[in-house]
Amino acid sequence: MAIASDHALAKSAATLAGRLLLTLRQEAAKSGLAPKRIGEIGDDRSHKLLCAFLSDAFPNDAILSEEQMDDLERLAAERVWIIDPLDGTREFSENDRDDWAVHVALVENQEPTVGAVALPSLNMTFCSDTKTATNDSITDVRIVCSRTRPGPAAELLANELSGDLIYMGSAGAKTMAVVRGDAEIYAHTGGQYEWDSCAPVAVAVANGLHASRLDGSPLKYNQRDTYLPDLLICRKELAQATLAILN
Repeated sequence: MAIASDHALAKSAATLAGRLLLTLRQEAAKSGLAPKRIGEIGDDRSHKLLCAFLSDAFPNDAILSEEQMDDLERLAAERVWIIDPLDGTREFSENDRDDWAVHVALVENQEPTVGAVALPSLNMTFCSDTKTATNDSITDVRIVCSRTRPGPAAELLANELSGDLIYMGSAGAKTMAVVRGDAEIYAHTGGQYEWDSCAPVAVAVANGLHASRLDGSPLKYNQRDTYLPDLLICRKELAQATLAILN
């Protein structure tokens, strides 16, 4: 079972990696590096920092990261850290964008028990042990979706609920938009992996939001196959109607 220090470490790790990425981004912009190379360096440096941080603090825990070869020994581990060192690499590579994130999550018994999502450009880190105040009343339905591939689910919901689409990059940034009350629904189709959604889901659930697959089935983590192609995060008041439309 997760304890207070797990939350604190996750938040510290995500925040620290975010600060490193901001520094790298500034230095890379001055050096004239190609955007693709900026993203590659950011992914690598953040991954190394997070792995060192978590391994030092929790030497017996397993780590699943987007940026390293999967070690299936994690399947037998009681505690597995699932990290995305840089979620939204394309947005990170564009110096004027803030919709990229760092994800750090702890999974126990296939469920995320700790999650931290840093939005470094906004100087914000959300953690699963802290509730974010949001507006309780829903007047408009705003649906966050990918800026490059909105997806049929988001477009269907916008039509059926007379909602507005908001285009963003990182899955973490999209989820935190719902957590913050800047949107009501995040519906994703088109493919993701466990590290894309694990930490955001932990923060969303801790803030009283609905989180599931698009068919309403539960999200399970630390699976042999890390592909987790679809995701729904939304205000609980909208969950029943949203799932009915999608199914």
